[in-house]
Order: sequence, then C-alpha cells, then structure tokens
Amino acid sequence: MSISIQNLTKVYNEQKALDNVSLEINKGEIVGLLGPNGAGKSTMMKIITCFIPPTKGNVKVCGYDIFDNPMDVRKKIGYLPEQNPLYLDMYVREFLDFIAGVHGLGKQKKERIEQMIEMTGLTKEVNKKIGTLSKGYRQRVGIAQAMIHDPEVLILDEPTSGLDPNQLVEVRDLIKNAGKDKTVLLSTHIMQEVEAVCGRTIIINNGQVVADDNTKHLASGQSLETIFRKITQGI
Repeated sequence: MSISIQNLTKVYNEQKALDNVSLEINKGEIVGLLGPNGAGKSTMMKIITCFIPPTKGNVKVCGYDIFDNPMDVRKKIGYLPEQNPLYLDMYVREFLDFIAGVHGLGKQKKERIEQMIEMTGLTKEVNKKIGTLSKGYRQRVGIAQAMIHDPEVLILDEPTSGLDPNQLVEVRDLIKNAGKDKTVLLSTHIMQEVEAVCGRTIIINNGQVVADDNTKHLASGQSLETIFRKITQGI
C-alpha cells in the first residue's frame, strides 16, 4: 500500500477543509483527485507530504507514519505544489544540482540530473535561467525536482494549470510515463485531465469523498463532467 489515509479531518478555525476522509492508494496507481476549488484537495496533499498536520486522523506513506516517521515519509515522496516553488535566478542545471544535493544523492547526483533533464525534455533549456522559461518548461523543472531522488510516490497539485494545449499534452505524457513505475496522486478541477491521465478517480467536495472508482467505470455512459456536476450540485 503506497498511501493509507484513515479518518482524516482538518479544521481551519471553524471550517472543515477535510471531513473524516479515509482511502487507500495502491502501488503503481495513477489517481486523479478531482474537485472544485476549495474542496480540500491541496489540504489533503499538504498533510500527506507532512507540510501541515491534520486535526484528526492519520496517514501512512509506504508504511511510514506521518507523525512517527515524517522524514522517512518525505524521502518516499516527490512533491510538486500548486505554486511551483522555483528559484528563478538559478539556471536549470544549477537548480537540479542544488535539489540533488539537498537529497544527498552523492555519487548518483550527476547521473540523476542528466536522467531528469532527458526525461522531462529540458535538454535545450539547461543553460537558461528558470525565470526566462515558459510556464510549461517551469512545470517540467518542477516535475524534475520532484522526481530527482527517485521517490516511490509522486504528489502533483494542479500540475497542468495554466498550460497551453501543446504544453498540456506534453506534461500529461510526462506524468503517464512517470506512472509506469511510481504511484501518482494528482489533483485537478478539470474533468478532461483525469480522463486523459488517471486510471482511478476520486471526487472530493466540501472536504468529503463523494465518489471513488475506476475512471472508465465512473464515466461509463456519461462524461465525468456530468457526474461531477451532479455530485457537486446535489442533483
């Protein structure tokens, strides 16, 4: 089991961002976390990655508890937040070298940097400052830094937000390739995103899981957009 979430609740002041959520994600799954803005998607991801604590409940990643073994959890996860945190004054290769050093890759550092540059299609951009790159290439850099330590689990928060159609297809392909040997959890509020990338879809609304099924089964006979609208509007 890659991710196990049990009775997860997060309260900000008096507002419940997550309300008693329980789910499990198996190794090798590409799972889409679908929901409107404010549904609780980012909050769940921040708890899984040990950025914020839950109010109640617990999470285990690859068998490690977020309370008892937070550093082990972080080692198992590659995380791309919604706001891609890049050092814009750094060159692409320089930034990846820095991130590899943070992860303590040692002798593997040079090889992993080159692998990530090739895998994410950054070869022509390595000698450019990140601040000069397009949104699509910045997302590639963000995905490269998330994968550079070869984590078992990838957590991607709105990874294709703001991309043009060409960039969208390229980043989708990158995520699908990454999912061949990793567990991937990605969040989005775009129905076409989960249909294009994810084998399983979890729909979350008002902090609660309202649907969880194989994407094709869930969309059988009607579009995910229709299902999503019915669920979120209480039809």
